[in-house]
Amino acid sequence: MMSEVSDFFLKQSELPTAPKPIVEGRLTRMVGLTLEALGLQVTVGDRCLIDDGTNKIEAQVVGFDSGKTYLMPLQPMIGLKSGAKVIPINQDEPLAIGDELLGRVVNGFGDPIDGKGPLTCRTHSSLDGEYINPLHREPIREPLDVGIKAINAMLTVGRGQRLGLFAGSGVGKSVLLGMMTKYTEADITIVGLIGERGREVKEFIEDILGEEGLARSVVVASPADDAPLLRLRASQYCTTIAEHFREQGKNVLLLVDSLTRYAMAQREIALAIGEPPATKGYPPSVFAKIPQLVERAGNGKKGEGSITAFYTVLTEGDDQQDPVADAARAILDGHIVLNRAIAEQGHYPAIDIEQSISRAMPQVVDEVHLQTAQQFKQILSKFKQNEDLITIGAYQKGSDPLLDQAILMMPQMTSFLQQSHQKKEPFKESLQQFVQAMQPPAPPAKVNPRAAGGVKR
Repeated sequence: MMSEVSDFFLKQSELPTAPKPIVEGRLTRMVGLTLEALGLQVTVGDRCLIDDGTNKIEAQVVGFDSGKTYLMPLQPMIGLKSGAKVIPINQDEPLAIGDELLGRVVNGFGDPIDGKGPLTCRTHSSLDGEYINPLHREPIREPLDVGIKAINAMLTVGRGQRLGLFAGSGVGKSVLLGMMTKYTEADITIVGLIGERGREVKEFIEDILGEEGLARSVVVASPADDAPLLRLRASQYCTTIAEHFREQGKNVLLLVDSLTRYAMAQREIALAIGEPPATKGYPPSVFAKIPQLVERAGNGKKGEGSITAFYTVLTEGDDQQDPVADAARAILDGHIVLNRAIAEQGHYPAIDIEQSISRAMPQVVDEVHLQTAQQFKQILSKFKQNEDLITIGAYQKGSDPLLDQAILMMPQMTSFLQQSHQKKEPFKESLQQFVQAMQPPAPPAKVNPRAAGGVKR
């Protein structure tokens, strides 16, 4: 008897189950960027189609409260009416990844926008990356050649390191990014143009990246007029693509321009659904999102490749204490600061060596290189501290031996820190020029008045 009962329940479990009906909701309110709907049974992250009979737009669930569901549009909200149907589509669809993306320009949905035809990627992945145990990650042990001598010598980058590029507007940030894209020794480059001016996308691809650089790159573009959710998706999509190639054993260079626009997109979403602002108008969720994105980069597990990431951080009014800049500085493995005063002197790249640091440099260079870089900073700092006295002629030679040395060496040190954007400086040659720049100049030869044609007395 017991066996018959168990057989009965076994057969019942094998019967096909009826699909769950799709529960539609109704659009009840629209304020700013926020849409409110009633009657939905969805989870955060699900996508919905809003249909009022005339217009159809996609939106994503970002929160809920007392039966209300909050959505953010992924497309422009034009012509929506109250009472429109809100139809759940499904959870976030996997995005296309793979070698087919190389040389292509896509948006946050993974759709090509370069006019080169549709993508035929066989591999797909979700926006959320796989968690890697920190103890399973390979440590940073190898230097990475970025082709810029000031960085190679003074701020040496380790393979798998994550750095911030802190800059205001108009100090050469985009040009420096382009140099890194073309000159860095990496297998594949992923470029994310997030929240920037639309015209800069084509200029970066054609003028800075070029055909040769684009051939081994993937560009994900989400300009400033995209919806905030789309800018967030584009940032996460860049990292997802980089993770895919890292799993294949590739050494990936990830450039995200900019991390500030990513934070601003999250701020727009959080404030729109009612999250209270905290530090200078930024809600707490912004400072939780930044490490979630950044921590996905870096070295992979043993046998995998690496993601060396550069995130640009916009410092409004050259304020290095901006909340986003301060949070990024704390979570990244170093920062490179571009100084407006240096750029105004015609000094490019306008890297402020005193304010910049690479936290992985002690692990990837030898002791002699590290000590020479520290000596370079000491001499440079000594000169900067007394520059006003030197300029007005108030300094008496011989008062400070280190300052005397700085005055003699400053021309060659300044020359070393400058580089044309059209010239690559490999790591080995960078170190050779670095050593030469640190050699004290020969004292001026004494001129014999008679040999120089002086008058005999």
